[in-house]
Amino acid sequence: MLPEIIRHRRVEADLWRVLDASESVAALPEGPVAVTLAAWIARREELFAGRDPVGVWLSPEDDPGKLGPDIELLDLIAVHFPKFADGRGYSTGALLRGRFGFRGELRAFGDIGRDHLLQLERCGFDAFALAPGRDPRAALAAFEEFSVRYQGSVDDPLPLFRKRLSGAAR
Repeated sequence: MLPEIIRHRRVEADLWRVLDASESVAALPEGPVAVTLAAWIARREELFAGRDPVGVWLSPEDDPGKLGPDIELLDLIAVHFPKFADGRGYSTGALLRGRFGFRGELRAFGDIGRDHLLQLERCGFDAFALAPGRDPRAALAAFEEFSVRYQGSVDDPLPLFRKRLSGAAR
């Protein structure tokens, strides 16, 4: 049975295999895979050749700018959150969507829980692999907890006060 993730606010089977940094990329498994940034840099041409879809996952220390023009070619970029309180991935997501223009699936994985989902979505994430033992169906309620957002963000750049000034606020 495939693990489940939240993608576009729906629970779905996860077809992607995110390879751990310790796993060899010498013999890649069939189907969609995401490799570390280091593996991508070392074997980019080989990984792209005859393989579709392909993705990369970033640790908090990784510079998303190192993906360069490959960003347009990737189907998935996954950002690892190693600890519940490590927020560096929020900035990575906002950079990938805003500055680098990534339009594919942007996934948060690791120690992710319900409390993260809405803010991660605001930073551009559209898929979430929750930590083991956390129920993705129950977590869906997190997206509806706040009806008004004051700040602008990746998902809605215009702050509330600007919407009110223009008459566009609800």
